[in-house]
Amino acid sequence: MRFVKLAAAEKVPALGMGTWTMGERRAARNAELASLRRGIELGMGLIDTAEMYGEGAAETLVGEAIAGHREQVFLVSKVYPHNATRRGTIDACERSLARLATDRIDLYLLHWRGSVPFAETIEAFERLQRDGKIRYWGVSNLDPADMAELCSTPGGQRVAANQVLYNLTRRGIEWDLLPWCGARRIPVMAYSPVEQAGLLADRRLLDLARKIGKPPAQIALAWVLSRDNVIAIPKAAQRAHVEENFGALECTLETGTLAELDAIFPPPRRARPLEML
Repeated sequence: MRFVKLAAAEKVPALGMGTWTMGERRAARNAELASLRRGIELGMGLIDTAEMYGEGAAETLVGEAIAGHREQVFLVSKVYPHNATRRGTIDACERSLARLATDRIDLYLLHWRGSVPFAETIEAFERLQRDGKIRYWGVSNLDPADMAELCSTPGGQRVAANQVLYNLTRRGIEWDLLPWCGARRIPVMAYSPVEQAGLLADRRLLDLARKIGKPPAQIALAWVLSRDNVIAIPKAAQRAHVEENFGALECTLETGTLAELDAIFPPPRRARPLEML
């Protein structure tokens, strides 16, 4: 396993697991539990979820999956923007803790920016830290201007991570946000690193995958993992897909392959609005 340092200097797995849409179908539950548990066995113990995902269903699934394995897991969850008030953040965290069946969340994120002032949310995060309910706090879907405002807010410089959409087809953050966070050693968590499996059907990537003898998912993930200070959190609802994703850690992309990927999926040539799914 490769590791990335949080702003607080703790090392976390560079390759974790996402859970968006998981826990919502009874027929898929056993397979989803098996995939999460297999990921933990392999060392992909960073698990990302949110109160938004299935209105708590994903958190409940994660709670069941990590039972008996809590010390092997770095648990990430997120609070809705409309819940991110002083009182609302604390109440939302308590509900998430109950669904996750744990006494703490390792990294608690503001899911995206809403109307609640950053100062109010930070105050709630800091209280949750003092109370031992969360260990670190961070944000999601914040662009460079948002991040600058956050870090100029009292306490905001303690932000531990920013989770954003990033993959071969969504490279806009390379123009500004990625270097901004990198200069401040704020890790970026890449959600949908294979574009919700969309990249797996891209003919150009499939041709390249055949050429170098690697599955397209591994190439897409290896490309994200080749970025400094970036954590990838692909979702995999099947055990076999988790194992394939894990193989990305041993997928070294040669200079020529990286150049081909740049030709197929060009880096940005100007600033772009932050993309979200």
